[in-house]
Amino acid sequence: MKLKFNLVSLIILITFSNCQNDNHNSDLPHDSSFYIDYRSLKGLPDGIAVIELDPEAPNFGHISSKLELGTGVLPHHLYYNQNANKLFTTALGGKYLYQIKTEKDKNGQPILVDATPIDTGENTVGENLFFTNDGRYFMTFMGGAGGPKDGSIGVFNANNNQLIKTIKAPVQTNPNQFIMYPHGISVNEEKGVMMVTSTIHPDLTTGMGNTCTLLDLNTYELKETYLVADSQTDMSSPVEVLLLRGKFPQYALATTMLGGDIWIAPYNAATKKYDAFSKIFDGSTQGLGWALEMYIDDNSKLYVSFADPGKVLVFDISNLPQLKLLKTLTADKGAHHMVFFKTKKGKEVVAVQNNLLDIPNLNSGTISVIEIQTGKTLGTVDLRSRYGILPESIEGTNGPSNYMHH
Repeated sequence: MKLKFNLVSLIILITFSNCQNDNHNSDLPHDSSFYIDYRSLKGLPDGIAVIELDPEAPNFGHISSKLELGTGVLPHHLYYNQNANKLFTTALGGKYLYQIKTEKDKNGQPILVDATPIDTGENTVGENLFFTNDGRYFMTFMGGAGGPKDGSIGVFNANNNQLIKTIKAPVQTNPNQFIMYPHGISVNEEKGVMMVTSTIHPDLTTGMGNTCTLLDLNTYELKETYLVADSQTDMSSPVEVLLLRGKFPQYALATTMLGGDIWIAPYNAATKKYDAFSKIFDGSTQGLGWALEMYIDDNSKLYVSFADPGKVLVFDISNLPQLKLLKTLTADKGAHHMVFFKTKKGKEVVAVQNNLLDIPNLNSGTISVIEIQTGKTLGTVDLRSRYGILPESIEGTNGPSNYMHH
């Protein structure tokens, strides 16, 4: 981070280091180079790249550094650790989890150096990570040990990346409280709970989920499995979950991939759990489907990506459970992960990575850079045609490029 270490900067740095997944780049220097996970469309190794995303820069869309991870690794989601001094990527194939070493060149431009695989035990198909303040991190494994109704959560030591425990709770053992095909994960450390979604079998056909499960953060015991669907037979595939915390209203939010909706559940201080989920936004009424990622800024605005037809909706969450739609931003089909930054001229923008697992009609392979205030697309990078790759996820090169993600 390019900080002058005066007293004010030191306070900012300490605050930043203690806010897992609650970071906001407007308080910190943040250039317009970003890391992307990518898959090759030419039979070459998949990997990570550094790309310039400021449309006002002369090298907009240029890839300055690449790190190949291997053919079929399918790196999936980039994360920083608690202090933003280590970078990780999960992966759907290969070794499922890697720590990425980076450096800076003489101009301060990030360079990708190498990747160290982390032993995930029997756990397969790496999805999301969450780092906690007590030296642990949690990882969802949508494939679990490989069974048709499997799935697990890995608990790791953040200091040495050792797997501490694998949390398993098969639906076959208890159909009322279980973990199956977990993808999204969120933690509220103050309340001592975490929640994971039940999304879909990694082959996208064997099975689908329609629940979220709440666990005790310290005992790892399951507290409740919630239906997040219109009915027991509605396979809505909840994909991401966000336990609001800190200054925000204390609710759980979930997006449903196949439902295309946003759901909400209030925290109940008496039971120390969440009450039942209810649908707060019906995507079909707006011609939207495949609700995916959720990001929140520090002004109580919620950004939600809808892969079909490729939109980002901005909501006001200051009066939950009332969800007020403020604006709709147009990206491309497959709208998925986002990063937030300012252009060289000071325009506040969101860059949207448009691709979901190379699923037909949801795989534009572009990154749209949209001015938040006006909704105008300032530039688009077509990685499919320009580089023969598809972007899988995106993250900042100077630390997390969002305030709160999950």
